Amino acid sequence: MAEFVFLWRGNKFAAARACRAIVRRYTANGEQGPQSGGSGCDGLRLRYPSLIIATSGMQPTFGKGKPMGLRTKFNLAVLAAFLIGFAGTGVFLQRLFIENAREQVLENARIMITAANAVRNFTNVFIKPLAAPLNDSGVRFVPASVPSFAAQTTFKSVQAKFPDFTYREPALNPTNLSDRATDWEADFINVFRNRSDVKELTGERETPTGTVLTLVRPIAIENPDCLLCHSTPAIAPKALLAAYGSTNGFGWQLHEVVGAQVVSVPMALPLQHARQTFITFMAILLGVFILIVVILNILLHYTVIRPVVTLSHIANAVSLGEPGVEDYERKGTDEIAVLSASFARMRRSLDSAMSMLER
Repeated sequence: MAEFVFLWRGNKFAAARACRAIVRRYTANGEQGPQSGGSGCDGLRLRYPSLIIATSGMQPTFGKGKPMGLRTKFNLAVLAAFLIGFAGTGVFLQRLFIENAREQVLENARIMITAANAVRNFTNVFIKPLAAPLNDSGVRFVPASVPSFAAQTTFKSVQAKFPDFTYREPALNPTNLSDRATDWEADFINVFRNRSDVKELTGERETPTGTVLTLVRPIAIENPDCLLCHSTPAIAPKALLAAYGSTNGFGWQLHEVVGAQVVSVPMALPLQHARQTFITFMAILLGVFILIVVILNILLHYTVIRPVVTLSHIANAVSLGEPGVEDYERKGTDEIAVLSASFARMRRSLDSAMSMLER
């Protein structure tokens, strides 16, 4: 017999089908088909040594090496989605926790100012009238009759237990020089003086003990009685002049912003709690993700991969003409069960067609 070369470019199923077609062709011409070695291409090689059969065409691969399986693709897709979500969630939650910590610190600062205002009001209503005769006599000045002095002195007791918490009432031109505003405090006061609509300012400063949040509110002269001590030295109480002199703390005007209430609260502890909460939450999120991936992989294995692999092995064996290939039909009504039933039906139809052709 003349040498016959058959080159098939395709998959194994297509090559086996073509080989069986050649067997039928040789049989139709009166030649004896392959008697051993099975059907398809293997049988042709044994029966006709001069027949050269070359098959080419591989399954798609991911780069070089082993083809990427369904499980790998699924896990890579889930991992990519998780990394994007994890990063986005991390950025959002970190900002949220830090902002919540800042709001907590601000709330504590507002409580401190409210308490200070309560002390100032108590001093004005109860202490100042009692100390007025002594202050006017010139014999002795009672500092506790000054609302600013009373509020700041009261909070020094609080500061003894919480040294990082501070309360001051600095002024640009104070009677007591210890109350003179520092440069950064003067900046806040000047903002209030230039913008009457601003009633509260906040800022953050770095100190040796960490970040400190500062809450500032203006102090304006709204009570005309305050001008008795701070308008001119001529009408000021003699005891006040004797205690503090006639140089500082005068020239104030009604409705003028002369100082500010300044509360400084440390943020180190709230920020530390925010970071710990953030790390804990992200660790929980990571654990939930791992658990979900494990559950999904188990579900994917038993509901998709294992049935598909079984169907693939059966389809490969049938395409190569192997005898005695077992049947497989998955029970159920899902897509894989429908696929296995359709494949079994197709196989039976194919076996019937091949039997009819061989007769």
